Amino acid sequence: MGTIYQSLRRWFGNVGSTGQQEGIQYGEPFTRVYDANKDYGIDGALQVSAVWAAVELLTDNIASLPLFVYRRTNDQQGNKELARGTPLWTLLHDSPNRRHTPMEFWQYACLNFLLRGNAYARLVRNSAGEVIEMWPLSADQVEIEVLPDRTLTYKYSYEGKIAIYDESSIWHWRDKGNGVIGMSRLDYMRNSVGVAIDAQNHSSNVFRKSAKRPGVFMIDKVLKEEQRNAIRNNYRGLVEGNDDDLLVLEAGAKFEPLSMSPADIQLLDTRKFSVEDIARWFGISSVLINDTAKTTTWGTGISQLIEGFYKFKLRPMLEGLEQSLDRRVLTSNQRQLYSVEFSLDAILRGSLADRLDAGSKAVQNGLMTRNEWRQLENLPRVDGADALTAQVNLAPLASLGATASTQG
Repeated sequence: MGTIYQSLRRWFGNVGSTGQQEGIQYGEPFTRVYDANKDYGIDGALQVSAVWAAVELLTDNIASLPLFVYRRTNDQQGNKELARGTPLWTLLHDSPNRRHTPMEFWQYACLNFLLRGNAYARLVRNSAGEVIEMWPLSADQVEIEVLPDRTLTYKYSYEGKIAIYDESSIWHWRDKGNGVIGMSRLDYMRNSVGVAIDAQNHSSNVFRKSAKRPGVFMIDKVLKEEQRNAIRNNYRGLVEGNDDDLLVLEAGAKFEPLSMSPADIQLLDTRKFSVEDIARWFGISSVLINDTAKTTTWGTGISQLIEGFYKFKLRPMLEGLEQSLDRRVLTSNQRQLYSVEFSLDAILRGSLADRLDAGSKAVQNGLMTRNEWRQLENLPRVDGADALTAQVNLAPLASLGATASTQG
C-alpha cells in the first residue's frame, strides 16, 4: 500500500521536501514511518510544554539580539563602521514596518522557521528598488511554485484571496531542504509530538478521575442487564473522580481495584523522555528547557551551556539568517557598501569578573581601545582612550619604539 501511495505522489508531482521538481514544492516528509498519529499543527504542538519551551528559547534569544548594519570603508584593511541613520539601518535595526517592533518581527519569523522550516516576509521597495518595509507572512499560508523557466512564484492565501509574488517581492529564510523550500520540522517530528500529547492527555484523564484506578465489582449472584447498568451508575464514583467521600456496598458486594498497567507505571518516564526527545529535534540540550533530571555533554556550568548553545545551534541559525538578508533584502549596490550582522555580545557576556578579565587582556594587548571596551559595557566615552595600547605602561602603539629606546 505504501509503494502505491508513493507512486501516486510521484505521478502527481510530489517527491517530498528533498526532491527537486517543477511545480508546487512540499516541505513535509515523502515517506511516513508511522502514519497513525494525528497532525496537530502548530497550535496543537505548542500546547506541549517542551515544544513551547524550545521554540521560546530560540525565538526570544534570536529576536532579542541587535541587528547591526555596517558600512564598509574604502581602506585596504577591510574596516567597517556602524551605518546609523541610513534607510537600511532603519529597516533592519529600528523598524521593519509601521506595525511591528524588530523583536516582534523576528519572533514571528523564527517561529515559522523553527516549526515549518520557512520564514517569509513581503518586501516593499522604493523607486530605486531598495526595501523600505518587510511584512511577515505565515508559512502555512504560502505556497511555492517552480515555473518551467526555473523562476519561483510565491502564492499567499489570505481571507479567501490569493496574492502571487515573484522572488524579488519576498524575503525567504529557508531551513535545510531541496534549496527551494525548507523541510518542515513539525511534520518530521509528528510522531514525537503525538507521543507527548498522548502521554499528556492520559495524565490529564488520570487526574480528572482523582487518580482512581479501574476495578472489578464482585457480587455472588447472576445479574440482569438492567441490574448491571444500575450498579455501574450507582458506584461509578469508585473509579471516577467525584466528591463522594463514602460509598456503601450491600449484600456481600466487593470492589477490587485493578493493579496499575505497565503504561501507567511508565507514564512518568515517558513524559520525561518526551522532553529530551523534543529538545533533540530542535538541536538543543534538554537542560536548557528546564529538564533538571538530565545532565549535558556540553558541560555542567552555565558558561559551558551557553557556549555549547551558541556553537551548535545559534551560530548556524544566525549565519543562515544573515546570508538570507544579504541575498534577498539588500540590492547588489547595497551589498557592495554594507554588511549585516547580529551582535552576540549579549549572549556571550560572562560574569563581571570574566568580562573585566577579557577586556583587560584585549586592552593591554592592543586588540581593543579602552573606549571600545567601555562601549561594550554601556559606559560613556572618555577623552584620551581611543588609542590602542600595549602592556608597556599602556603606551600607544605608535610610541612603542620610542618607549623601548627610552627604557634602554
